[in-house]
Amino acid sequence: MYVEAWQKSQAGQVMSPLEAQIAAVVDEHPEYQSVLLPDALESDFTPEGGKSNPFLHMGLHLAIREQVATDRPAGIAAVHRKLTQRTGDPHRAEHRMIDCLAESLWESQRSNQQPDESLYLERLQRLGT
Repeated sequence: MYVEAWQKSQAGQVMSPLEAQIAAVVDEHPEYQSVLLPDALESDFTPEGGKSNPFLHMGLHLAIREQVATDRPAGIAAVHRKLTQRTGDPHRAEHRMIDCLAESLWESQRSNQQPDESLYLERLQRLGT
């Protein structure tokens, strides 16, 4: 989906709302644009190989944007506004927030439980202090 959305964006083709969101995130990450070739999914992006996963990173941006748009967990939109004011850039604010989301997802997966939204929001709120 990332490859197709980026190709459509570059060709000026009509995109679905989700494709437009993906293309916007890709546009903000020029360091990942070279991996968005049709055979991109054949690559291994492992920490052991010294490569971070661009799809995971961009997916976390999309998740943060969806959470902020829906204010779920309640209060995340305010945290994003505060961080955006502090950093001067919504994208930089998302980068700060991504670590909290990744940590919460990792803990959830490790414990085989639903993510703890209150702990996640608490971590996010600490970013704004």
